[in-house]
Amino acid sequence: MSAIGSSADNALAESFNATFKRETFRGRKTWSSEREARLDAFRRLNRYNTRRRHSSLGQRSPIAYETALDTTSTTLAQAA
Repeated sequence: MSAIGSSADNALAESFNATFKRETFRGRKTWSSEREARLDAFRRLNRYNTRRRHSSLGQRSPIAYETALDTTSTTLAQAA
């Protein structure tokens, strides 16, 4: 992520993990099976990447932000 020994080395990963834990474990202590726990984690990760809005991305989901970025890049490349 950044330079070795930097205090911000894992800040992004730690922030993601904290958000993931908070949203996944909210009101939950156990799952009935390992499969159910994995499916719940998959649902949360899928939501994080496709529907969850981020203030740093202009209140857009990561997928919407990247799609807009890809469209902009393609348009610029075609114009050049």
